[in-house]
This record gives sequence, structure tokens and C-alpha cells, in this order.
Amino acid sequence: MRLDSKYFDRIRTRRKREQDAAPQAPTCQWDGCDKPGAHRAPVGRNAEGQFFLFCFEHVKEYNKGYNYFSGLSDNEIARYQKEAITGHRPTWTVGVNKSAREAPLHASQRSGSAASFNRVKDPFGFVRDSQAGSRPSQPAVRRLKTLEAKAFDTMGLTAGATAAEIKGRYKELVKKHHPDANGGDRGSEERFRAVVQAYQLLKQSGFC
Repeated sequence: MRLDSKYFDRIRTRRKREQDAAPQAPTCQWDGCDKPGAHRAPVGRNAEGQFFLFCFEHVKEYNKGYNYFSGLSDNEIARYQKEAITGHRPTWTVGVNKSAREAPLHASQRSGSAASFNRVKDPFGFVRDSQAGSRPSQPAVRRLKTLEAKAFDTMGLTAGATAAEIKGRYKELVKKHHPDANGGDRGSEERFRAVVQAYQLLKQSGFC
């Protein structure tokens, strides 16, 4: 392409026009300032979404003295902060609407737990049987660990032994296998140590 081509001249002219048509920033709204106002600053309360346009220096000056809660009392400020938690949307306490008050199980209509059970349909009698005591609760069976089961076996007891039975059995075995009473029997001494260790384990586990 030649430099004096009409196509080259057209491209150069179009670029110049685009630069000339670029929008300019509005003037700073600070009194006596003619710099471009490219920075927004909020107008204030009850004018949300509206902004002043200042230059960089004056928007800093404006923000130093800006107070959204100016003119409000302490109670009004506290109320605003509380409502801000829910985005200033109305809220209700659970159960205060009309449908909840008219519900059959509303707290204001109850006269005790029995009254609420009477309004619940119980075709199979589960609630009635539990209230009458026809289903005695079964005690929870504790699942033994390996060392706990071995300790019971060492003392010759079952897992269902009571604390008194464990203590009684321990005294009996200690008296029987104590070094002062076994006549120097090695096997009896080892049995004595095993009984002591088993009792200590059961005691730490809460069985006695």
C-alpha cells in the first residue's frame, strides 16, 4: 500500500475522529474546583443510590467527615443495626402466625404432655403402651473390649458381675495367691500379679 493512498488517509482520519469523540469526565462538584469529577461519594441517608462527583483530593476530604447516622439518636442507630442483620426485612417469631396458633399442638392449648399425646393419632398403641409401662426398658449392655473381657476371665467372673462381686472375688484371690500364703509357688505368684492387674483394669474402666 502506498503512503499517499486514499485508503490509508481514511483509516488515519477515522482514528482521529474516535479520539475526539471520547467522553470527558464531569467537573468536580466541590465549590471552586474545576478538576474532573471521576470519583463518586454517597449523598447520605434517605438518598441511597445518589452520589456526588468529586476529584480525588476532594472525595478524600468529603469521606473524612461523612457520617451516615448523622442526626439519629442512639436508640435509632441501634434499631438500624439490628434490622440490618436481616437486610431490613420483616421477621416473625416462630409460631405466632394465625395458622400456627390454630394448630392442635400449639403450646397455648396444651395442658401437659399427656394432653398433647391424646390429640395424636396412635392406631397401634405405641404411646399408650409406653405410658402404661407395659414395655419395661431393657438396660443397655456394655460391649467389652478385649482387655476387659480377659480381665473378667482372669478373675473367673462374667461380664454381668456387679461391683460388689468383683471386689469380693478380688479379695478372695489376693488372699489365696499372696506370696506370704503360697509357700513360694511360682505359678501362684504369677497368678497373683495377673489378678491385681485385672482388678486395676476393671476399676479404671468403671466396673467397680
